[in-house]
Amino acid sequence: MSPVPAPSLRVERRLLRDGLTTLACSDEVGRGALSGPVTVAMVLVTEATRTAPQGVRDSKLLTAEARRRLAPRIRRWAPSSGVGHASPAEIDEFGIIAALRLAGHRAIAQLSVLPDRILLDGNHDYLTVPDQATLFGPPRVLEEVPPVVTMVKADLRCAAVAAASILAKTARDEIMVELAESHPEYGWADNKGYASPEHVAALEALGPSPHHRVSWRLPGCAGLDSPAGSGDGLVLDPEGWPAQAAADAPEESSVGCATDRLEPSPQLEESR
Repeated sequence: MSPVPAPSLRVERRLLRDGLTTLACSDEVGRGALSGPVTVAMVLVTEATRTAPQGVRDSKLLTAEARRRLAPRIRRWAPSSGVGHASPAEIDEFGIIAALRLAGHRAIAQLSVLPDRILLDGNHDYLTVPDQATLFGPPRVLEEVPPVVTMVKADLRCAAVAAASILAKTARDEIMVELAESHPEYGWADNKGYASPEHVAALEALGPSPHHRVSWRLPGCAGLDSPAGSGDGLVLDPEGWPAQAAADAPEESSVGCATDRLEPSPQLEESR
């Protein structure tokens, strides 16, 4: 099998040639986990941004040690960056899509400027606030959300999106390793909250911790009542998952829920 080619800034620079001054490139991690937060990272680029640090790849193609080494180099390289989280309680209350939006908005709010546009990995724009998400959605973080362009496999093609994937993965992994100190029985230091055999066995034996997404169909917890406002009846079977959720990472679980559906934003197809 031939090696995966290194991502470049070709797409980002093409977007910036369309009259933009700043472009935020984004990726997420933790969508399919059973416990812990969902995390979204943003990496800002401009026309003056130089080639990404050597070794930047989609985080799933790198070892944990490689990601840890690259994260500080990415923060020094990028004009600005941000990482936002949404907690398991917020996922239970608002649903995974709204929680992704909340985490993404928190990441945008950390940038030094509001970007002109956002390049989002995948085919689903979870950042734009839908018209119906006014009464029961998460608290508003941003008054204005920049236009969003989605691109399938952007984390493989676009260096700044790959850089965002590394920042998101390292930040969330650190949280899960820290949580594992008080809950070692679930093996989070290794499985990072995903549905590993060890994690599933612990859930079946012990039930969920305060850091589990209890509105989800957790293994061994079929009879558990969902908290108020968590969206009873909206837990999806694997076939009902948004397409990108299953494609994001091999270790992600196919268990989850979603409380809203957004119309996809225009997808960016790389010119051949």
